[in-house]
This record gives sequence, C-alpha cells and structure tokens, in this order.
Amino acid sequence: MIERYAGLIPVTLLTGFLGSGKTTLLQRLLTSPKLANTAVLINEFGEVGLDHLLLERVDADTVLLQSGCVCCTIRSDLSTAMRELYDKRERGAVKAFDRLVIETTGLADPTPIVYTLMAEPVLRYHFRLSKVIATVDAVNGSLHLRENPESIKQAVVADRLVLTKTDIADTAAIIALEVQLHRLNPSAPIVRAANNEFDPDDLLTGDLYDARSKSKEVQHWLQAAGREIEQEGQHHGEHHPVDVNRHDRGIVAFCLSFDEPLDWTAFGVWLTMLLNVHGDKVLRVKGLLNVRASKTPVVIHGVQHVVHPPVHLAKWPSSDHGSKLVFITRDLRRESVERSLRAFNALSNRALSDDEKPKTRRIRAAS
Repeated sequence: MIERYAGLIPVTLLTGFLGSGKTTLLQRLLTSPKLANTAVLINEFGEVGLDHLLLERVDADTVLLQSGCVCCTIRSDLSTAMRELYDKRERGAVKAFDRLVIETTGLADPTPIVYTLMAEPVLRYHFRLSKVIATVDAVNGSLHLRENPESIKQAVVADRLVLTKTDIADTAAIIALEVQLHRLNPSAPIVRAANNEFDPDDLLTGDLYDARSKSKEVQHWLQAAGREIEQEGQHHGEHHPVDVNRHDRGIVAFCLSFDEPLDWTAFGVWLTMLLNVHGDKVLRVKGLLNVRASKTPVVIHGVQHVVHPPVHLAKWPSSDHGSKLVFITRDLRRESVERSLRAFNALSNRALSDDEKPKTRRIRAAS
C-alpha cells in the first residue's frame, strides 16, 4: 500500500489570496532546471503571464515552457483537466512529467480541491497530494485575514506558508503577520520569499506525504506541539487564561498528548465519527500515534472530511513515544475532542483487560 502510494504522481496545490504573489512565485519555480519535469494546471494562461516562458503550443489548452515544464489551462472542472493531462502524458502528446502543480484562483477555498484529489476514483489511481503551499501578502495579509474567510482557510490548510512582498513591507507588520499566521497554523513553516537564501526548489521537491520524507515533517509538528504545550504552561493558573492559539474567527490550534498506546480500531472509529459529525469544523488534523501492537509510530493527516492513508515510520523521531495529535478547528472546543477520544481509548483498554481475564483464569485452573 505504502509503496504504491509513494509511486503516484505528487500534486502540489498553490493557493493564496488575490494579489498575494502566486503568479510571481510560480514563475520563479518554473525557471528552475530541477523542476523541468513538472506539469502545471492554471485557470487561464492570460492571468498568469507566462508569455516569456513559452516555448511551444501543443494544442488550445497546453503549452510547453522553456524550462521543459508542461502548462495546461483548466477550462472545465479540475478532475477533467487532470485526466486529460494524464491522457496526453500516456499518449506521448506531452513529455512524461513526474510532478504536478495546481494554482488556484485567489478566492478559492482549497479544501474542495483537496477532497477532489483524495476522493475521485480515477485521480486517486494516478495522483496523490504532496503538499499545500499558500502565499500571503506581507503588506495586506493582516487585512485579508481579517476581512476574507477564504484567506484564513488558505492559510490554515497550508503545509508551507510563503510570505511575499517582505521587501516592501514594514518590519513590525511582517513580524505581527507571522505571529498571526503561526497562531492560525502553528505547524506550517513560514518562508520569506524575498530572502536571498530562499530556495524555490525546496517548495516542490520533498513530499510531505511520502514515507521517505515524513519523519522530517513530523519534527515540524512535534516542535509546534511542544511550543503549544509550553505556552499552555505559561498561562496555567491565571485568573483569566488566554488561549494563545485562538483566532478571532473562532479558529483554534491545540495539541492532544497521550502516554498510553492507542487501539487502532477504536481510534479509527472515533476519528470517523468525529469527522462525520464535525468535519466542517476540523480544518486540519495531524498525528504521530503510538499504536498498540506496533513497534513504530503511525502518522495520520487529514483536511476536514478527508484523511490521507496512514504512514508507518521506520523509527520514532525522538525518545518520546507518546501519541501527539495536532488539531486546527473552528468553533469546536478542545475539551470535547479530548474527552471523547479519552473515553474511546478507556473503553478499548477496558475491553482488552476483560479479554485477558478469562484467559488468566483458565491458565490457573489448568495448573
């Protein structure tokens, strides 16, 4: 299962609010020789301004770029465009690409696109989601987050946040925006695109959902969880405790930790029920799990109602073998999520204990 999943074509979703610099970042990415085997799906060629990168037009919807990339426009729905592009690849109408980038419109909610990638049967056979990258305008980002729900959703769903226009933004405003983004999505690294040390290749190469690079990504989650737990400790005991990870639109990030092993079946039932009832409120969930009867940890990752296939790591990334679950939710209390999971795990432990008792009695009787 894991080997077949890793062999699918990785898809990077590039999102960001209007004017946040998606086009500029895309142009920068496509000029890299390392990304020559990349295909790109965009809404309209004219909106992206790739004229100086064009090499050859294959048909009305497809062009080849000087870097070797394939660029197609989305004129109908996304799933149709992806199937048509893959068909061209198989027929040799375009050269074989080994990764795909999808650029969304500035007002797009990325979660339906994630759902399409994970739920459409034909697409699932050929493609897998690699990561979500969101561009955020350092000049107007705080305004967009305050006034536009789409901007918040883009930032929350992202695996990487790219801060653009930092070369013309006020330093204090940049720092304040980074703090705001960290509160919204504490496990997503923030990259300043204007920095000279910024390497665009790093955004596309390296797959967050590939078992071969998952351990590195889990380290980001654990670091974010550690910061969240530390902040909780700093505010513990105050008369009016402040949730340092709460956003003014009801979005909150929190981490649940469990020392005892989790039963995989009970956890799966619990997560399924949670997402069936509250999927619209669970914007993100990431987890490193200590599963009973497994010597190595299991990684889970979900966006609203969609959960990616679990990945087994070859080893624990640290000496801490406790389970960690990082949630980003909207209008869903941490206490209710934690209470229900602990109840499911307690029932599982009790059932396991009951199963063992008759065996113990039978052994004693036989002796």
